[in-house]
Amino acid sequence: MEARTVPARPTHEGSVARGAARPDTALLPKAHLHLHFTGSMRHSTLVELARLRGVHLPDALVEDWPPRLHATDERGWFRFQRLYDIARSVLQTPDDLRRLLRETAEDEAAEGSGWLEIQVDPSGYAARFGGLTPTVELVLDAAREASAATGVGIGLVIAANRTRHPLDAKTLARLAVGYAGRGVVGFGLSNDERRGRAYDFEGAFRIARRGGLLSDPHGGELLGPASVRECLETLGADRIGHGVRAVEDPRLLEAIANRGVTLEVCPASNVGLGVAPTAADVPVRALRDAGVPIALGADDPLLFGSRLARQYDLVRTEHGFTDAELADLARQSINGSAAPGDVRARLLAGIDAWLAG
Repeated sequence: MEARTVPARPTHEGSVARGAARPDTALLPKAHLHLHFTGSMRHSTLVELARLRGVHLPDALVEDWPPRLHATDERGWFRFQRLYDIARSVLQTPDDLRRLLRETAEDEAAEGSGWLEIQVDPSGYAARFGGLTPTVELVLDAAREASAATGVGIGLVIAANRTRHPLDAKTLARLAVGYAGRGVVGFGLSNDERRGRAYDFEGAFRIARRGGLLSDPHGGELLGPASVRECLETLGADRIGHGVRAVEDPRLLEAIANRGVTLEVCPASNVGLGVAPTAADVPVRALRDAGVPIALGADDPLLFGSRLARQYDLVRTEHGFTDAELADLARQSINGSAAPGDVRARLLAGIDAWLAG
């Protein structure tokens, strides 16, 4: 990839002088820990597959893309989920899933991501691909192919839907454990946190943790600190998807920092869903100052219009992070991952080289 330089903005102590060139964040080695399967699809692929499969796309996914979203009320979340479901409906053959993962891995490589943990709820595809187990095996096989083609390591986080019954989550947890060490690295919990308390899914996460999987639930996005605390205390979270509302409770922040739980912070997504008015209002600096490990994520580029490097650019421009601080964020993403030791060592060495210029 040809290197580009980014104009500097003088902010915090240690930043470069006004007008000096700063290194490209797409060349900074990093891990991507918060990316959803359907939401990772390229917009061009969505449009092409919709045409081939005869799926009508609303204007929000064509002429008006990326859509204007605001999910802090139930109507807004329903619209977000409807667009997501429409996008998922274009994935109708095994080759469609293989293409999605191959293109996603290509995009990750272009963004500097050497390790990806992609989250999927196989229940959303099971009816089309022969059941839960065949769906997981298809996704894992596609991930292996994509990794071999691009050099990007890929782990799978199987996620339960918090709007469904907790018994469904236990089924998925047992399924995930069956593939621990064979491509599945974690167990998650996603969808609207206002419609299913983390507490209700403790049994599923107990199964996953006993099976050696990372605990990686969503929390603290649409609800406040209590949602984050349930993920931390009840689900034994190793990482928490989003978690930004934890800044409203200093004692909770201290607990997260002391336990070394990584928060997967997604600036563009937080703005897109109305969690924060602007990228400058996403509390990245406050979380870092509290000692909380952070892994920046893109969440659903298909709906929010930006991928991983853009999140680092936003933190640089809107929060005044120096290059050394950006490098530290990249290290935290790797340290919070399930990447094998050799991958970690390679990426960490690459971060040092990026910082050295």
